[in-house]
Amino acid sequence: MKKVVIFGGAGSIGLSLIKYLLSEGKYEITVVDLKNKETIKRLKRYKKRVNIIYSDCFDRGLIDFLIKTHDYVINLASCVSPLANYKEDLANKIEYGVTENIIKAITYYNPNCTLIYGSSTSIFENLDTYYNKAKIKTEKLVTSKCKNYVIVRFPLVLCDLTCEPFIYTVKKDNLVSCITKEDGAYAVCKILDNLDKVNKKEINLGNIECKYEDILNNILKYHGLSFNYILSRIFLSKDMSFPILNDSKKYEKILEYSSDSLDSYFMRQKRRSRHRKINILLGKFILLIKKGR
Repeated sequence: MKKVVIFGGAGSIGLSLIKYLLSEGKYEITVVDLKNKETIKRLKRYKKRVNIIYSDCFDRGLIDFLIKTHDYVINLASCVSPLANYKEDLANKIEYGVTENIIKAITYYNPNCTLIYGSSTSIFENLDTYYNKAKIKTEKLVTSKCKNYVIVRFPLVLCDLTCEPFIYTVKKDNLVSCITKEDGAYAVCKILDNLDKVNKKEINLGNIECKYEDILNNILKYHGLSFNYILSRIFLSKDMSFPILNDSKKYEKILEYSSDSLDSYFMRQKRRSRHRKINILLGKFILLIKKGR
């Protein structure tokens, strides 16, 4: 049985990835993430089926220990927007610093280990943001130092709005490439199954294309108005972009990971947010105001 360690495994992609890897029944899984009420709650259902280590991802001793005994390392630890674009040191520390420690451990202890690094398609636009600079710098490190690697660039991830952070800092008129967290996680699972085809590749994911304003309107309609929506849309810079990339269709065909759609995603959000009646009423009120302009 192959051994997989996931750094940042309690996030939206990581949690879905655990589910898919367990369903395949051929991996021993270790998850590393920070210890707090939210991560404990999110990982609780898996505590008897995977190895859970609560730690930050900067522990060199822990990284060395795990790399020695694992076949695959999946690094999903990230400082996401908007925080990453206001704290340069933190973005570099989490993106570059953690990955550098992982690569050093692979080089010293387990050169045949495969690193899967979670990057972003946002690196193709707005190159001056701290987030994108850190991602680009880390990608260069991976490609120059790793013997076996795959860089997975995620587009805008459509997550569970009731409990996971969504990126609201995109210009409303932008055309964006998206993926649901379920399809994003399944793509990583399929990468493990197809390493002979994708080793040393940079893979741009994305199987949903739409106008960002359409996503915002559906969020207001099905999830309602939220503090994060108000804060991000009114006060924060719209500095994130997720461009539509031609080669994403090529990898969608190779990996065969697509099973979701924008409509099915928002139907799930409607069910999950059914108790947010006041928020939804406020959201629909905002939509009426927008239509009246």
